[in-house]
Amino acid sequence: MNLKSEPQHQERLAFALLVLGAAAIAFAPIFVRLSELGPTATAFYRMALAIPALWLWLHWGNHTDVTEQLSRREYVRLAWAGFFFAGDMSIWHFSIHYTTVANSTLLANLAPIFVTLFGFVLFKDRVSKLFLGGMVLALVGAVTLMGDSLQLSRQSFFGDVLGVITAVFYASYILAVGRLRARLATRVIMFWSTLFCAVFLLPLTWISGEAWVAQTWQGWAVLVGLALVAQVFGQGLIAYALAHLPASFSSVSLLFQPVVAALAAWVLFGEALGTLQGIGALVVLMGVILARHASLKNR
Repeated sequence: MNLKSEPQHQERLAFALLVLGAAAIAFAPIFVRLSELGPTATAFYRMALAIPALWLWLHWGNHTDVTEQLSRREYVRLAWAGFFFAGDMSIWHFSIHYTTVANSTLLANLAPIFVTLFGFVLFKDRVSKLFLGGMVLALVGAVTLMGDSLQLSRQSFFGDVLGVITAVFYASYILAVGRLRARLATRVIMFWSTLFCAVFLLPLTWISGEAWVAQTWQGWAVLVGLALVAQVFGQGLIAYALAHLPASFSSVSLLFQPVVAALAAWVLFGEALGTLQGIGALVVLMGVILARHASLKNR
């Protein structure tokens, strides 16, 4: 049996699960749009309602990785991951109030740039020119996909800056989870980082003055769907994949999100894609494939 076959199989599986996770979290904006609550309260319930499911996952079966004692340093790192994700959620939702959804979403998806930059500066991670080319191509595809909706103006400048800050926080979250996965199981990371994230979002929700209680069962169903689909399923698959794939490549692959979000908006809300948006989606796919090829060559 080829000794290289098992690691290669794990990488292929991780890549497939990463793409599936990206597709799942692409539905988050759809749930946020349908939510009866404000954006910050919706983000809080995304975490809070995911905790029971993650707790059941954490204690499913008889596994030693659940009962092991986490060190103080690991708790601190898990808290940092939760903090970064809380910053990502709250700042992104806040930016929507000051700029367009398209601007905010696109700028938040600049995370691959910061993942690559932070990885190089902090951890001496190196990437090839071919990988950088794939990353730039995928970003150009994302810009093309959202081109008709993008608006640049002085009025939206503050919101645009918040969108870039969102990308910084999400990049930090990806790097934090990637490092944690070298030591901890996916379900351990997901439970504790989500719990810490909910703790950080709680005071922000209170300060925002938003309503806390959905008025209909449909409103609660949207919140539960957001928690299970985007947080438990989507982010859980991404966290798993980060144990087997470089964080820089994983962040580029997450650019599938705007593609899936655009397709979902087309199906659910009749927001049809034009020829230019279709080309943008294909360019994103080409960029991810190129980045994937570069990552394999470096191994």
